[in-house]
Amino acid sequence: MSATSEFYLARVAQCDREANETQLANVRDRCLRAKAVWQAMADRIVKGEVDRKKQAAVKVALQEQGIG
Repeated sequence: MSATSEFYLARVAQCDREANETQLANVRDRCLRAKAVWQAMADRIVKGEVDRKKQAAVKVALQEQGIG
């Protein structure tokens, strides 16, 4: 199973909500740390998705030119 950026971004939003809803500093800190980790994973996935789209576009352009 491959996780999508939407999955990771949903976790980011969930951690943000939980951090904003709690009154406990340690829970808020834990949620914010988790949010940062989920965000980093989402950023990597998004970068990969963008790179794959760019590679696919280059491949199509090369095929249209008869190069690939």
